[in-house]
Amino acid sequence: MRSSERSEAGIRPDLEAVFRSDYARVVAVAARVLGSRDQAEDVAQEVFLSFGRSAVPAGEAGGWLTVAATHTALNLLRSGRRRGAREEAADDGPALVPDVADLVITRDERRAVRAGLARLPHRQAAALVLRHSGLSYAEVAAALDLSPGSVGTTVRRAESVLLKELNRHASPE
Repeated sequence: MRSSERSEAGIRPDLEAVFRSDYARVVAVAARVLGSRDQAEDVAQEVFLSFGRSAVPAGEAGGWLTVAATHTALNLLRSGRRRGAREEAADDGPALVPDVADLVITRDERRAVRAGLARLPHRQAAALVLRHSGLSYAEVAAALDLSPGSVGTTVRRAESVLLKELNRHASPE
C-alpha cells in the first residue's frame, strides 16, 4: 500500500471494512489462547492498530490478522505468567458458588493448559492454536510459512509436547 492510498489522518481506507468482517474471529482466536474475553479484546485492538499501519493487502488481511492475534496472545500469555502468580497469591479465594470444586478444577485445568502452551516452541504453539481455531491445514501452512504436509506433524508434535508438559506438572493423586 502506498502512502497516497492512506487518508489524511494516516488511516487505511479499508480498515473499517476489514475490522467489521474480521473482529469477531480475531477476538475468538485470542480468547481461545488467553481464556479471557477482556484480554482478547485488548489483543484485537493491538492487532488492528498494527494492521492499520501495515501494508498488508486487504485480501490477505484474514490470515494476517489471525496469525497476529495468535502471536500477540501467546506473547501476552508468556509475559503474564509472573503477573498471574502474583495475582493468585493475593487472591482471597473463589467466590462461593453451588459447585466450587468443579469451578476450581476447571479453572486449574485451563490454567495448566495455558501454562503448558506458553512453554511450547512458538511455532508449535501457534500451529496448535490456529488449527484448533478452525483453520484448515492449508490456511495454517500459509499463515506460518510451513509446507501443508508439515502442518499435521507440527500440530501432533505440539499436542504431544503439551501432553507431556501437562503430565509433568500434574499433581500426583
